[in-house]
Amino acid sequence: MRHAPILSLIAPAFALCLLSEVPPVSADTLTGPDAGLLGHWRLAGDGKDNSGNGNDGIAKGVAFDASGPGGQTNVARFDGRGAVITVPDGPGLRLGTDDFTVSVWLQTQESLDDVVGDILGKFDPATRRGLNLCVKHHAGMTSSASNYRNVEFGLDAGTEPEWADCGRPGEAVFICSMAVHEGSLYVGTYEFGADRGGRVYRYDADGQWVDCGSPDGANSVMSMAVYDGRLMVGTACYRAKGSALENSPNATPGGHVYEYAGGSQWQDRGRLADANDVYGMAVYKGELYAIPMYSPGVFRLEGQDTWVPCGVPGEQRSMSLAVWNGDLYVTGNGSAGVLRYLGGSDWGHCGNQERENQVYALAAYGGDLHVGSWPSGKAWRYAGGKDWVDCGRLGEEKEVMAMGVYNGKLYCGTLPLGQVYRYEADGDWTMLRQIDTTPEVLYRRVWTMAQYDGQLFAGTLPSGHVWRMRTGQVATMDRELPAGRHHLAALREGGQVRLYLDGRLAAEAGDPAAAALDLTSAVPLTIGAGMHDTFCGCLHDLRLYGRELTEEQIGELAGGR
Repeated sequence: MRHAPILSLIAPAFALCLLSEVPPVSADTLTGPDAGLLGHWRLAGDGKDNSGNGNDGIAKGVAFDASGPGGQTNVARFDGRGAVITVPDGPGLRLGTDDFTVSVWLQTQESLDDVVGDILGKFDPATRRGLNLCVKHHAGMTSSASNYRNVEFGLDAGTEPEWADCGRPGEAVFICSMAVHEGSLYVGTYEFGADRGGRVYRYDADGQWVDCGSPDGANSVMSMAVYDGRLMVGTACYRAKGSALENSPNATPGGHVYEYAGGSQWQDRGRLADANDVYGMAVYKGELYAIPMYSPGVFRLEGQDTWVPCGVPGEQRSMSLAVWNGDLYVTGNGSAGVLRYLGGSDWGHCGNQERENQVYALAAYGGDLHVGSWPSGKAWRYAGGKDWVDCGRLGEEKEVMAMGVYNGKLYCGTLPLGQVYRYEADGDWTMLRQIDTTPEVLYRRVWTMAQYDGQLFAGTLPSGHVWRMRTGQVATMDRELPAGRHHLAALREGGQVRLYLDGRLAAEAGDPAAAALDLTSAVPLTIGAGMHDTFCGCLHDLRLYGRELTEEQIGELAGGR
């Protein structure tokens, strides 16, 4: 049965107060790790608050059957399909401009068939006010899986986006792909000229890019993904005519996947049959899948360099791959629609979007799967079976490509004007900025996005520039969250936000103006759900403090596995 959208949970708090089994205790009389507790959800058998403040949660769909520290057997397990613990709003949970700390133990599987999702949320999407703590997974970012197991801790209070031009990597015409890996942002380019191959660049600073080489001389590095701790890229002979530009005189075939070996070195990991392009990649159940675009089919990597065919979804070309709620999804080009992998070479049809013939991207937002399409320039939300809900057209645009979730909101890139929009509600989109203003061209694209260094990055065609945007205050852990059990702490101290993994500082961001961000809202606090997707994994011993903890105190909390 399909779960209720998580957005429906983010509503004015219902008047309900459950009595705690623990008598109220004044925080002023406590010392050590209990001082300043606003809520303490042990998540061991139930969703009750053990702080004495009465902030009990109501569990829905949560299985208290996972193992935890010390052999405990009743730890909360969230299935990623709508399981959530909802804590009604109360005065003690309205954080305002105060300092606070979140401490939690979490456990994720190494082999995933879903987005990891949100750990904790108290965010009102209508006012863009509150906090988000999640494990970000951007697969289906048109041709890239740009974020994989990256932790985000974000605060906002309805701030306006701040934009900056990060320059043009090399001689890029098209920023085809993006991925965050081992603390760095990488982009792949299409470059024009008989002697110009697509290249990979690493972001150094605004206007400064480090050249990581051209894997095989094909004119573009079209796709990227992080797989088994390695950066993988796919090359293509891109036909720029599809973007109303002159085709490159460089017709070197692509179609190979490469593993980054450092510097400007690349190791060939095989070709997708006789394809000349690798147009998208995604990791599903611990295996790497890839698609060409100019020829139909889906392929799976076996061993080091062998690609096994997995059928032709809908007997048509594919546009994008993503993983959500236990399945691998592919979008179509031709009769459009979305299909779901059934195993072997079989695919099940998940329906079409009315009057659309190309579906470009997929994103998990608010617990639901969303896609962007051509030629109506709309976004759509999956309603199960073969049903799709029209989320509205983005201005007067014709095509929706990049779809990224950042600090509680969904952002999309478009064609033909190269604009970025923010989703407010069905039928309501805010145009934020046109980031490609190249004159006298028919099409401008915002093709791909990635979240990095607490900001949302976006790449364009035909200017070949990368832009970055920030709202509120965000810290991101730009390395993969390792599988298994780990302690995570998120802290606000004035204008600073920090993330700690297993007691060690993992990310931080600072801006004195951020100290004024007022997070007060009446929405419930949700454990295991939020604005990205419902959590897939186990959570244990979640604590919310109305103060900043010291590094020593965080280390003490992280000490007991």
